[in-house]
Amino acid sequence: MKALTLIRHAKSSWSDPRLADFDRPLNKRGIRDLQSMARRVRDFGLAPDQLVTSGAKRALETAKALACELALRPDQVLVQPEFYTAGLQELLCLLRRQNDQWLHLMVVGHNPGLQDLGGYLTGWKLPKFPTAAVVHMHLRIDRWCDLDLAHGTVELLDYPKLHR
Repeated sequence: MKALTLIRHAKSSWSDPRLADFDRPLNKRGIRDLQSMARRVRDFGLAPDQLVTSGAKRALETAKALACELALRPDQVLVQPEFYTAGLQELLCLLRRQNDQWLHLMVVGHNPGLQDLGGYLTGWKLPKFPTAAVVHMHLRIDRWCDLDLAHGTVELLDYPKLHR
């Protein structure tokens, strides 16, 4: 069996209207939420074999904090620029091409793609997938190329507002 953890980037800043969406950093709340979310991910024991992240600045900042908290090696973090605009079908294609040696993948990216992917894989309509949200699922597959509809079971859904 495989495991997949989907993490939406932490809250980003809109303070500089000159920045392209791709280049927006985290805001103060995002940084605060990210610190506590990264600790909870560690405490839940969700260290992946491979962390795959969008190349957008807010996703990279989120992925770097997670990698640090989880003590991941640099070769365990893979930047996939395609994840920035990926919808459900693109995410499925990208995940199906992952190395089967990885039993647990963690993906840091964006909505609506991540929420759609989580719902597709589990058959469960995720009630919400806010910034810094984490959904962890077990997948009834042995190879990533077999990833498809309703192969997953949600084991954890967590996000910052649950802890306020």
